[in-house]
Amino acid sequence: MKTLRIGAGAGYSGDRIEPAVELADKGALDYLVFECLAERTIALAQQARLANPEAGYDPLLSERMRRVLPFVARGRETGQKRLRVISNMGAANPLSAAREVRRIAAELGLHGLKVAALTGDDVLSQMTPEQRLDNGETVGSLGERLISANAYLGAEGIVQALRADADVVITGRVADPSLFLAPQLYEFGWAQDDWTRLGRGTLIGHLLECAGQITGGYFADPGVKDVPDLARLGFPLAEVDAEGRGVISKVKGSGGRIDTATCTEQMIYEVHDPKAYLTPDVTADFSGVSFSVVAPNEVRAEGANGRARPQTLKVSVGYLDGWIGEGQISYGGPGALARARLAREVVLERLKIIGVVFDDVRAELIGVDSLHGAELGSRTSGEPWEVRLRVAGRCADKAQALRIGNEVETLYTNGPYGGGGATKNVRQVVAVASLLLPRDAVTQRVHLEDAS
Repeated sequence: MKTLRIGAGAGYSGDRIEPAVELADKGALDYLVFECLAERTIALAQQARLANPEAGYDPLLSERMRRVLPFVARGRETGQKRLRVISNMGAANPLSAAREVRRIAAELGLHGLKVAALTGDDVLSQMTPEQRLDNGETVGSLGERLISANAYLGAEGIVQALRADADVVITGRVADPSLFLAPQLYEFGWAQDDWTRLGRGTLIGHLLECAGQITGGYFADPGVKDVPDLARLGFPLAEVDAEGRGVISKVKGSGGRIDTATCTEQMIYEVHDPKAYLTPDVTADFSGVSFSVVAPNEVRAEGANGRARPQTLKVSVGYLDGWIGEGQISYGGPGALARARLAREVVLERLKIIGVVFDDVRAELIGVDSLHGAELGSRTSGEPWEVRLRVAGRCADKAQALRIGNEVETLYTNGPYGGGGATKNVRQVVAVASLLLPRDAVTQRVHLEDAS
């Protein structure tokens, strides 16, 4: 039976690059997938595109392509196993990202590579004022604060690009598992309503989409769940057959671990209902999934199922929602906790005195009560020898937000003794909400060009 080897080159925008290169070089892959978009990431990318029409794609796109394109060309030129790349690093500007990939290929002397860009996820122009978001607001109420609206596309457009013989497929907002489902659909010729196989293929995609999380990242707990050589964590790959059954593994000699525990944790990650994991391609059912060890760092995944896909697509809407002003300062040595508490009281009182207008403010002692609050934080025994005060406020006006960090900084000479390492910053809040859009309102288009 034909099998397909798919590797995960990234699990988020700023992920490591070395494990992807390792997979491209030693993984004997058919496809390398870079999953780099979060909901807020694409809203920020839309902001960047507004400032520069050629911007808006992933900032690490160029470096990643520079490192892996030689392996794509190697398969084409030598007639060896062909490697193809799929990624949503196009973010808010897939066309510009594809041009950058072609530029990198030409710079490296790699001629004849076919690069495809998939568009259609940007549905901002289709938003109507009366549409209601999941936070209760309407699109119209956002006014000029509205900056983006991107629908979660499925695998269909990527399949079209692969049929056009693309070596590299660059997309915008595509659902994470769909990036990995697409090559399975294409290579195995599954029907788009073969819900069982699509459910199985979606399980493979979900297991791979966060890259290092299934090989021990975001899993390690020293003495409880030990992960060997975490600094050299290898990213996962799946060998999948035409029935959608797969074995998850990693390159031999790479760091990390793959076993039934890492696979189980990843399977339930961000899944609200294992019986109904909604994607643009299928309603996947993971309730019957089982994992079994095939060999060290090799786990078989099977038992997924699927039902008809939803009739609507999720749309992620990004909008501006005020400013956060923040200041931090540290206290150390005997009495550090008491001095930090006094400093907190001073800053909060100062904000009242000078009339700072904020919607919300948070004043916390990092290492004491920032994670668990005052009640649980007070149960720890012993006096901490270092405490860091953080005061952050959310304001509608940038000028008001700036004043919060300034007040923390003035503790240098106007607060308890021994404060140091003060920092302050202000940042604009890009908030994200969602709504549903009929899938027939979205039109995908594949743009294909050869690298010169």
